[in-house]
Amino acid sequence: MQTIDWDDFMKVELRVGRVLAARAFPEARKPAYVLEVDFGPGIGVRRSSAQITALYTPDELVGRLVVGVVNFPPRQIGPMRSECLVTGFHDEQGRVALCVPDRDVPPGTRLL
Repeated sequence: MQTIDWDDFMKVELRVGRVLAARAFPEARKPAYVLEVDFGPGIGVRRSSAQITALYTPDELVGRLVVGVVNFPPRQIGPMRSECLVTGFHDEQGRVALCVPDRDVPPGTRLL
């Protein structure tokens, strides 16, 4: 494992956001949803493609808090432009479980 210093870590903008909308993304190569996530004042609403269909339905995602990287450059994924990376972890079966705060915190809060 490569080590990093504090300055490297601080370059990554990991922020809390609230999912406003989630829908199927049939144009994606792997099963995915398009998420609209509100990262609060100063950042706003960003879209993301998320391969989380094995553990979540669109209805149960709306209103949930997630942790996202908001300072990656936008990436074209099929017909949509992904503007952030919603974070998660693979379980033993390869399904993605979201990385989420365990308490309610305001959208835009930075992980430190």
